[in-house]
Amino acid sequence: MGLAVAAALAWIAPQQANARPNRAEQQIAQQMLSHINVLASDDFAGREPGTDGEGKTLRYIGQQLFQMGMVSGTNDPGHPWFAPVTLVAREPAASVAQFARRGRPVAVGDDDVLMLTSGRRSLVQKAPLYFVGRGGSVPPRAELAGRVAVMLDADTPAARAAAATGDVPRDRQSSTRQNALLAGGALAVITVLDGDRTLASVAGRRKRSGYALASQALGGDLEGFITRVGMARLLAGGPVSLDQLEAEADRPDFVPRVLDLSASLEATTRETTIRTHNLIGKIPGRHPEAGAVLLLAHWDHFGICGAPPAEHLVCNGAVDNASGVAAMLEIARRLARPAVPYDRDIYILATTAEELGLLGAEAFAEKPPIPLSNIVAALNVDSVAIAPADTPLGIVGKGMTPLDAAIAAVARQQKRKLSESTAPNQYIRRQDGWALINHDVPAVMVTSAYGNIALLETFFDTDYHRPQDVVKPGIELGGAAQDVLFHVALIQYFADMRRYVRPGG
Repeated sequence: MGLAVAAALAWIAPQQANARPNRAEQQIAQQMLSHINVLASDDFAGREPGTDGEGKTLRYIGQQLFQMGMVSGTNDPGHPWFAPVTLVAREPAASVAQFARRGRPVAVGDDDVLMLTSGRRSLVQKAPLYFVGRGGSVPPRAELAGRVAVMLDADTPAARAAAATGDVPRDRQSSTRQNALLAGGALAVITVLDGDRTLASVAGRRKRSGYALASQALGGDLEGFITRVGMARLLAGGPVSLDQLEAEADRPDFVPRVLDLSASLEATTRETTIRTHNLIGKIPGRHPEAGAVLLLAHWDHFGICGAPPAEHLVCNGAVDNASGVAAMLEIARRLARPAVPYDRDIYILATTAEELGLLGAEAFAEKPPIPLSNIVAALNVDSVAIAPADTPLGIVGKGMTPLDAAIAAVARQQKRKLSESTAPNQYIRRQDGWALINHDVPAVMVTSAYGNIALLETFFDTDYHRPQDVVKPGIELGGAAQDVLFHVALIQYFADMRRYVRPGG
């Protein structure tokens, strides 16, 4: 049996319980596979922002859109097609922590404390320490202001029991508690590692670069970690021991208290500038004043992510997100040359740095080519090569925008089944639509990939963000091909002023 025949049979096999794909779907699947083979090839080296892989990726996408007859959508004559995005990669540099009791220094080993910042440099001088227990609730701002919050890392006994059953509330996660205290007015937060985490494990994880959009701001959140031994040493000779504080924290009537210690804390980072780009194309409409429809997919991935002695070191990102870009291109192709111009403009956006924190989408929102209020609907496409044909459509963002009724109407017209589950919403923060929602843009992701959560989670547990995410024989494009056709109909609906009237007119 030839390889081509075997691959074709492998693709059809998962759909045997359903109807065979029609010719249009087969053609779309073939065209998508062609794009994926290029974008996820080793020659593109994992499509990392700021590398030669970015240049190859953007040239490929730009050439495709140009050949379709689109025009630049940046609306910036100085930067046609490619909208610059400047990132900074930060990794920890200096960490300083000095403590005092009534003005006299209290020694603690450098190996017992780690200070970190999200900015270039953060500094706190002679601030009192304020013990907040396990951080389950945030004290009033008047109590936190001007103080360094000290929080225990291990959770409450009740939450630890819940963890054993797998039912762990998100607000018990250490980073969430820490962020809530900072947002509540604390100058800094120091976490006492009295649970399973060690200072070495925290340091190892945080040595990896963090990424952000370039900013002139010097400051950032200041967070610290101290070993249990180190905290016990700080408290020795004072009015209360760490054992006593831990016991207080577990009492239902716990009340935060000011400790008889002050701290001078500093953290700095090393920065590397990364210059990357969003790519924006446009299909002009007859009535741009009526708003615009936005179709987007992120083009980036992780570049070289494996380490010797592994033979394959590239994170090719075939499913995530070469498949989403491929779908975006094929949707755009079927929209690009309408017999009658659409009423509204249609923008095609390929974002950078999604994998680094939705930063390309955030950059688009901070400097959009049109006012964000003009965007009537934003449709994100991400990791679609998951589900077979005839899988129901899941909606990431269901119930969170005014778009649900229109999506349901088009689904009825196209005879596509919509999943009633809200389970896809648990992934809302992990895709570019979230950055847009935070800027009040109605953004959703409508896809068969989220219509079968079990299949999606299998991908997350195996190939996701690993060198194994390559183009494999039998890559599943059945649902993705149907998703392309659905998005064509959906965007045509939103681009029609008569069929889709914006809420409020």
